[in-house]
Amino acid sequence: MSVLFVSGIDTDIGKTYATGLLAKALMEQGVSVITQKLVQTGISINPDNGEMNIADDIITHRQLMDIPLQPCDLDFTTCAHRYKKPASPHLATKLSGETLDPDMITNATKRLQAQYDAILLEGAGGLLVPITENLLTLDYIAEQGYPIVLVTSGRLGSINHTLLSLEAIKSRGLIVHSIIYNHIHDDAEQTDTEIANSTIEFLRKYLDNHYPEAHWLQIPYLKDNLVGNIEALPENFV
Repeated sequence: MSVLFVSGIDTDIGKTYATGLLAKALMEQGVSVITQKLVQTGISINPDNGEMNIADDIITHRQLMDIPLQPCDLDFTTCAHRYKKPASPHLATKLSGETLDPDMITNATKRLQAQYDAILLEGAGGLLVPITENLLTLDYIAEQGYPIVLVTSGRLGSINHTLLSLEAIKSRGLIVHSIIYNHIHDDAEQTDTEIANSTIEFLRKYLDNHYPEAHWLQIPYLKDNLVGNIEALPENFV
């Protein structure tokens, strides 16, 4: 279980925030951990050399982990596939004129496994996002057999999206390692507190009944862009 795949029930659900904080919590437990990004779109161009910059999500991970960019970031091992168009990976790749090579991702992960005890591999969008014209994200993860950490929230529709994601994971015979409930949207302007509390209650009961081995974790809501922590990360999480 040295590789955990971090996905979300939708885009803008807080996967990057959750991945970075999870890595930070594992570091505090003494685990040698690194994060990796499956593919990043919407990358800016370095004006000095005209090349793609390091993936924004990798930079955010390191900031949350409170460590500098690592050599494996600077040589793009942690995110080799980077595209300018902020779109689904299959479209961003097509528009770039390049070809996304899944084996390149797998080989990068293996190199990281030789250096670290745990790798958190963050996806792009949800589980069924196409990374090529013929390959869905979940197709790739099923080939690798990675356990999945699923990030959810309390905004309206989250129960439906969460259960659909769980069904998709189950259909591929994969392990639901953890559910991370992200309170990032739980302010008065974005989320109804009554709905959010009901969502937590429903999902926890659902997991107890259908996925009793899965971990339930929460990231608290903090104002003013303060950095929180994963609540109650169990020992031997990985």
